[in-house]
Amino acid sequence: MDAIEVIRAKRDRGGLTTAQIDWVIDAYTRGDVADEQMSALAMAILLNGMDRREIADWTQAMIRSGERMDWSVLDRPTADKHSTGGVGDKITLPLAPLVAACGAYVPQLSGRGLGHTGGTLDKLESIPGWRASLSNDEMLDVLRTAGAVVCAAGSGLAPADKKLYALRDVTGTVESIPLIASSIMSKKIAEGTGSLVLDVKVGSGAFMKTTSTARELAETMVALGTDAGVRTVALLTAMDRPLGRAVGNALEVEESVEVLAGGGPSDVVELTVRLAQEMLEAAGVSADPAKALRDGSAMDAWRRMITAQGGDPDALLPRAAESLTVEVPSSGVLTRLDAYAVGLAAWRLGAGRARKEDPVSFGAGVTLHAKPGDLVRAGQPLMTLHTDETSRFDRALEALEDGYAVGEASEDHLPLIIDRVTAE
Repeated sequence: MDAIEVIRAKRDRGGLTTAQIDWVIDAYTRGDVADEQMSALAMAILLNGMDRREIADWTQAMIRSGERMDWSVLDRPTADKHSTGGVGDKITLPLAPLVAACGAYVPQLSGRGLGHTGGTLDKLESIPGWRASLSNDEMLDVLRTAGAVVCAAGSGLAPADKKLYALRDVTGTVESIPLIASSIMSKKIAEGTGSLVLDVKVGSGAFMKTTSTARELAETMVALGTDAGVRTVALLTAMDRPLGRAVGNALEVEESVEVLAGGGPSDVVELTVRLAQEMLEAAGVSADPAKALRDGSAMDAWRRMITAQGGDPDALLPRAAESLTVEVPSSGVLTRLDAYAVGLAAWRLGAGRARKEDPVSFGAGVTLHAKPGDLVRAGQPLMTLHTDETSRFDRALEALEDGYAVGEASEDHLPLIIDRVTAE
């Protein structure tokens, strides 16, 4: 078998056999298939697609390229959640300890932010002392201690995906739904969780801009999880406006703690509780997550989780050195607050990175003082920008120029929870 044969098969709109997929993923991981050859194959997949069997084979081949974690030694079921990313999406932070407090173990491997979307690990690393990198044994210890662990994936988990993801990023093939789905699910299945809830974002601040493409991705991932024996369900959720009122690493940690304390923005609370319900149902655990927020048990689990990973839950979080308030231009209803514009502004303020190796400013970001549908008055604060370098304000303000509008009546927005996707 050779790479050209596999490329030609997909170029000519044919289906790849299981043997071809197994061979090309293994050979690429070992370096026997060159980057330019895999680039050509990825472009052929982007243009011509894959059927369900091909995507499942591709996903399983990537899983077999590395280790597969096993939590069978635990005495409770495991559940995990994955979000496709957005602006102000700090849900993992309150969600993991909340589900743990309700009786399921949550082993969650998370990532870092890139571009306008934030990363869970960056947010948690704003907590002094907190460690993202854990060995498998350390993960198990944290799970037993706190019920939940959020950490970085080790190099041994789906290494084929890590190599292919970097290639897709520079060859214009990121948008392929079969490759997106297999990338996400290869890591999640290899992670070894018994059940999985997917939060597929829709809107300007999300990777999927339309409900139809988000649904296609959700259905593909749910099918992959189901075929692999993982109980999987997906929610389509809104990302046309930011989630919550905080965008930026330490700012989002503060808001997450507010939620765990029984407060916080209503949209963050609603989505956190709904995802917790889905995770617990998939894990076969009967519990009321709203009660766990009210009675303090979720907060207790958070403190145990942060402490177990070396963090100090009582430490002061980083603050940006400089701030600038953007005022409401006229009185009326805030009709639009674009998620992408706010995310781009936060990125330019230092909260995000352009390359994976870039540092982030933990205190940088945007605090929102109004949300779409709110009545506002001219001159009142609309948002506050936070940065360590005043030179960043101008570029952030440029990103926000067309990012909000005030009118006489509220415009239609996506419902927070758009749809639920399950296996057929």
